[in-house]
Amino acid sequence: MSEDLIHLVGWLGLYAPMALGAIGSMVGCAIPGQTACGAMLDVDSGYGRFVGVSAMPSSQTIYGIVVMFSLQNAALDPGNGQVVFSAANAYAIFSIGVLVGLALLLSAIFQGRCCASAINASKSKPAIFGLSVAPAAIVEGFAVFAFVFALVLSGAIPPVAGA
Repeated sequence: MSEDLIHLVGWLGLYAPMALGAIGSMVGCAIPGQTACGAMLDVDSGYGRFVGVSAMPSSQTIYGIVVMFSLQNAALDPGNGQVVFSAANAYAIFSIGVLVGLALLLSAIFQGRCCASAINASKSKPAIFGLSVAPAAIVEGFAVFAFVFALVLSGAIPPVAGA
């Protein structure tokens, strides 16, 4: 396997959780954000909660950043502190990074859809706001599962050769 390909695979795997999580967060926050703008035209108060719930999908970017640094630590050469990829660690980092990144991307988008539904429901019936946000919290739980398992698996990545 070419060393260039190993480096490409390794760097893509390192950056994927943050990049895909951020893309998901952008889309996931835009959906309820647009819904919140429309809802504010229909209600006389409670704007802050609409804006607040619109930001819920942003957490997937944070999870992606933490996973990225965890994967980076798995590739650090303890001798010089540089990121070093071998075939074994690059493919492990790529697999974990891309799969958790996809999970974060999709969870952020679907969480955004849940948040938009919560805004729509609660603008007509403000008393159900708390309950209407519950589906978004459940979707967040799946993002947390992906996040935690990525952190656990990053500890099982083969060490840098010679380290």
